[in-house]
Amino acid sequence: MKKILKILGYIILFLALAFAGLILTAVITDYKPELTTLVAEKEKVQNLPDTLEFTIVNWNIGYCGLDKSMDFFYDGGEQVRPPEINVHKNLAGVVNFLKSQDSIDFFLLQEVDKKSKRSYRIDEYDSIASQFTNYQAYFGTNYDVFFVPTPPTNPYGKVVSGLMSLSRFEANIVVRHSFPGNYGFPKGLFMLDRCFLVKRFPLENGKELLIINTHNSAYDDGSLRKGQMNYLKSFLLDEYSKGNYILVGGDWNQCPPKIKKDIPGYVFDNDDFSEINEDYLPSTWKWIYSENLPTNRRVMKPYDQKTSPTTIIDFFLISPNIENISITNIDLGFQFSDHQPVKAKFKLVQNI
Repeated sequence: MKKILKILGYIILFLALAFAGLILTAVITDYKPELTTLVAEKEKVQNLPDTLEFTIVNWNIGYCGLDKSMDFFYDGGEQVRPPEINVHKNLAGVVNFLKSQDSIDFFLLQEVDKKSKRSYRIDEYDSIASQFTNYQAYFGTNYDVFFVPTPPTNPYGKVVSGLMSLSRFEANIVVRHSFPGNYGFPKGLFMLDRCFLVKRFPLENGKELLIINTHNSAYDDGSLRKGQMNYLKSFLLDEYSKGNYILVGGDWNQCPPKIKKDIPGYVFDNDDFSEINEDYLPSTWKWIYSENLPTNRRVMKPYDQKTSPTTIIDFFLISPNIENISITNIDLGFQFSDHQPVKAKFKLVQNI
């Protein structure tokens, strides 16, 4: 009996030391970005016309690991990562779709991996950027963890991921802005450090066009998203007070204001996604979204249009001096990601 107790003691001590080592390493390697990080800067770029019309595609590509065959342990499914061949197929599908949109001026992508175990350490950013040599590519890291230990029987492992923006025009300044707040210790060591990526384009009238790529928090009780939205609101109002033109697109992990709760042919469910308050910004600001089909599916099980819960959390916000011309959610059947791409066209107008 003493021998058994001694062995158990050693096992407990080993596990305790291993856990302590994990936490210590996580603390030492913890990604702690500044409030703002300069991503790119160029002194002389071409001024864009202040009557510019432009097209944009927004898409959370789900690190090319959340195709229609995938469920996910964090959403109540069983799988941790897909087969490697699926990641390659999904990445090829993403690239082919993006290349087919040859008239697009801006692409806003979320969950683009650079070196993650979940996507077999494929550099998705480089794979996409290399296919768009006529575009400027920018990246904002929002997930950099040396080792995610869950689930214990099959750990998620290393993750490096973030926001990717492609632009047909050259920005003079691109800045990563950290969202405030995170989960408590020690969970926060292994979670995302959320951000939004701001690209600034000088206009002929002396003002700037800001194209912002955002990915707000998921899996929280709403408090993180509330803090993020308050921070973003302050930033937007300050920039608009300078006469600038502002477009925000991304995966908001929230539904837009006054969203319709019925999309024929789909199981609409937004129980886990709060609706943004209608009075979040002055009424002259506009939420631009399409209700022709869902943009996001739950990943608790493989996708089935008849039974999988779906919602709309991918859309745009524009300042009063931008006009929306068109918008549509593109039906890819969630083949390559748990999100659908959103395509829209906008025009700059006189300041109001």
